Amino acid sequence: MSTTADLVKAIKQELKATGMTYADLAVALGMAESSVKRMLAKADMSLSRVDEVCRALKLDFAELARRVADAQPLLSQLSQEQERAVVADKKLMLVAICVLSQWSLEQITAYYQLSDADCIRCLAQLDRIGIIELRPLNRYRLQLAKTFRWRPHGPVMQYFREHALLDYFSGGFDAQGEGLLLVHGTISRALAPSFLERLQRVAQDFAMQHQSDQKLATEHREGYTLLLAMRRWEFEAFHALRR
Repeated sequence: MSTTADLVKAIKQELKATGMTYADLAVALGMAESSVKRMLAKADMSLSRVDEVCRALKLDFAELARRVADAQPLLSQLSQEQERAVVADKKLMLVAICVLSQWSLEQITAYYQLSDADCIRCLAQLDRIGIIELRPLNRYRLQLAKTFRWRPHGPVMQYFREHALLDYFSGGFDAQGEGLLLVHGTISRALAPSFLERLQRVAQDFAMQHQSDQKLATEHREGYTLLLAMRRWEFEAFHALRR
């Protein structure tokens, strides 16, 4: 969410870009130049005053707020509290997964048994949590970075381990475009990170292809889940037989 300080910072940048001086702005606002300087220095303005400044700069307030929102750093990870809020409501978690894939409200309600009201409620809650910035006409901007990942031991991954992992691996992985590879070996500790980087690149390629294929008709797309993992591990039963 944009704070007043963020808006004031953007106003200062706009002043510099347009060449308007503090004196010019003071005249437009009917204030003393010293008061304008003090107001901007303290970043202490009501939203109505920010709106007045925007009009003086011939800048739409909504556009200013949008610029500030677009400049905010994206999240690479949620907090424990944010993740707990997501898993507390199954419909909310469903919509959260959908927005991670950049689905529109229309796509979500067409594919799942969710009413428009249910979906809008979930989008509004995801906005409050900080996952998206909800915009007019129920469009949204994802607030998560490309490097985003769920917390390794957080509520979402715990939910996945308890409720989805067995369901996922119960499939045969034998249909077209499916596969399951299980490879075990001992390699240099120094080389292990390079293999993980390759897995991350595969995941990124998959995500980019998903974005690219959104222009295709629904009947030409299918939902796939790519699960990549690498860890130091030995089957417990084997470990028990170690000398």
